[in-house]
Amino acid sequence: MVRIISSLVGAAFVFVLAIALFGTVKTAITEPAKEGPEKVFHLHPEDIHLSSAGWFGKFDNRQIQRGFQVYKEVCSACHSLKYVAFRDLTKIGYSEAEVKAIANQWVIEQPTVNPETGEASTRKNVPSDHFPSPFANEVAARAANNNALPPDLSLMTKAREDGPNYVHALITGYRNPPAEMKREFPDFTTPKGLHYNPYFANLNIAMPPPLTQDGQVTYTDGTKATRDQMARDVAAFLTWTAEPNLEARHGAGLAAVIFLAIFIFLAWGAYQNVWRDVKH
Repeated sequence: MVRIISSLVGAAFVFVLAIALFGTVKTAITEPAKEGPEKVFHLHPEDIHLSSAGWFGKFDNRQIQRGFQVYKEVCSACHSLKYVAFRDLTKIGYSEAEVKAIANQWVIEQPTVNPETGEASTRKNVPSDHFPSPFANEVAARAANNNALPPDLSLMTKAREDGPNYVHALITGYRNPPAEMKREFPDFTTPKGLHYNPYFANLNIAMPPPLTQDGQVTYTDGTKATRDQMARDVAAFLTWTAEPNLEARHGAGLAAVIFLAIFIFLAWGAYQNVWRDVKH
């Protein structure tokens, strides 16, 4: 008797779940949920065709140096680069003397402790140091940025989909919300302290436009510093910081493909030689 009652209860439970599932599926088909503004007005970045893109891509050191200049004069005020050391700059064409000067003149000095007094102090940067954070800690970073935490940029182009293109699009994508958005989504607003950017996931970003005008940076190589050019250059620089061994990886991959092609050819030749006298 107990077994029969248990079976009936189980069957009733399954029946109720089946009805609920059917109702959910039917509603999803007949009355699909309306897409929000984040889906409708979110834009995907265009390809900026960096020289490092593609299977045979190589870094353009001149462009990366310009991008480093943009980072130094604009981005470093808020964003850290903690996985990159000053001496790594020799890989993009700077001499050891230039790297030493860059490290020594960097605005943010390294925290240290006076060995004689035990008191906290600072010292000049040296080439072996990593780029210091512009803020002492997370609390200080949030306090200076309307409670938003500026992300570290060392691996940014690897952490974001379509990284270099995303960086370029985000930097140059600030604008006013389109008129059709106000018609379709009258409740959508950009909160105070945020900025509308269709390339950002939820359309509202805490970071103010970092590049506001042409000529904001004066390039040492004489290149005209338009907003688009500066955004492309800093995207190229951050591509290098995220994957400084990209060229070596491409070279190793090409060598592996050539080796496999030769191996397959030799294996095919050996197969033909071994079985050449066998009659089918």
